[in-house]
Amino acid sequence: MSSLKSTLDPRAFGRVAVLLGGKSAEREVSLKSGNAVLEALKSAGVDAFGIDVGDDFLSRLASERIDRAFIVLHGRGGEDGSMQGLLECAGIPYTGSGILASALAMDKLRTKQVWHSLGLPTPRHAVLASVDDCRAAATELGFPLIVKPAHEGSSIGMAKVNGVDELIAAWQDAARYDSQVLVEQWIHGPEFTIAMLRGEVLPPIRLGTPHIFYDYDAKYLADDTQYLIPCGLDAAKEEELKELTRRACEAVGVQGWARADVMQDADGRFWLLEVNTVPGMTDHSLVPMAARAAGLDFQQLVLAILADSVESRG
Repeated sequence: MSSLKSTLDPRAFGRVAVLLGGKSAEREVSLKSGNAVLEALKSAGVDAFGIDVGDDFLSRLASERIDRAFIVLHGRGGEDGSMQGLLECAGIPYTGSGILASALAMDKLRTKQVWHSLGLPTPRHAVLASVDDCRAAATELGFPLIVKPAHEGSSIGMAKVNGVDELIAAWQDAARYDSQVLVEQWIHGPEFTIAMLRGEVLPPIRLGTPHIFYDYDAKYLADDTQYLIPCGLDAAKEEELKELTRRACEAVGVQGWARADVMQDADGRFWLLEVNTVPGMTDHSLVPMAARAAGLDFQQLVLAILADSVESRG
């Protein structure tokens, strides 16, 4: 996939602000991702500097010369359309998806509703706002189930449950992170993650973990998580998975780069879970792994993401 590589002179990007950190629950991951991106840009000859997005961000926007922004803010405040809207108002081109796609993908419930309306497969779900909702969901969906805050990433606040009491406790815990909590049917089978880069679907990765599911620890801390590339599917099923990912990302309206998470059940059917519009870029992250399998090292991946912002936003 050599067509993914940027052919632009690093000087063509101008002065690039790498936006990292922020105030979301994913701050620590964002700091790791952002610093890795910043180092890669600098080593490539790009005039880049970092901004840890905090209370002084508006004054930094006013005082710094910024020709372009590389958004590496995970979670709310950076991945949900708010930063994208601010940069649009400031007239600063930026990487990744626009306002609408960012806001939609950050909202797991709305994303599922869009997919469902288009006939794309996503697990059955319910919204939890009370103990009565928990009991009703248990009756309607059965067990096991997985509970998720609707607007968090990195598996924060998620839990697998096998009974009503566990469901109520998990809902109460998830509600500490988000006023809107989802519960989904548990899909028995392997999990895959598939990255999109500049309109191309990168090689899928099959995930393996001894944890109950691919949780925060498995994503960022554990040394026993397995990443299988090739993913082990036959050619026809892999192409089916890639096409489903393409359709799912197009439905949300993603741009530049993204990563979709998909489960496969015992009958071989695929089920869409969510789309991340600012995926992780740490040493445990999945998009860099998929890019390597497609022939791009980390620096080439970062430059490709940045180049897309030139082509799409000037």
